[in-house]
Amino acid sequence: MAIKLACLACGQGNRVAADKLGAGPKCGTCGAKLVKGEPTEVSLDTLRKAEALDELPLIVDLWAAWCGPCRMMAPEFTKAAKILEGKARFAKLDTEAYPTASQRYQVRGIPLLIAFNKGRETKRHSGVISAPQIVSWLSNAAGA
Repeated sequence: MAIKLACLACGQGNRVAADKLGAGPKCGTCGAKLVKGEPTEVSLDTLRKAEALDELPLIVDLWAAWCGPCRMMAPEFTKAAKILEGKARFAKLDTEAYPTASQRYQVRGIPLLIAFNKGRETKRHSGVISAPQIVSWLSNAAGA
């Protein structure tokens, strides 16, 4: 069975065999890894494509460089990405670089985690949480 994933580097849609997710599939257009155990910085356009296309849970951290709590949570988000490699993808969007994202996603506070699954927002969490809490939150949010 193949699943659809948007490349977080270029936004191109890709089909990947579900049993090959752990083998490091790459984008057919730009060659970037589609599934990796670390968060990927994305643009707003790429995020919009991924949230609509991805058939693997997508967890997005909306953050800003000036935000102390965002900097505190960054290593925890990275740990969670490593733990859930192959079960979910992790992306980061800088709300300062993409100010319209705050309006689009109705951001009231950062850091803000939003889980998307098959084109729908499934859950959100505002504030700092640890890697184990992210993993638990995701298993309840997106079935990863």
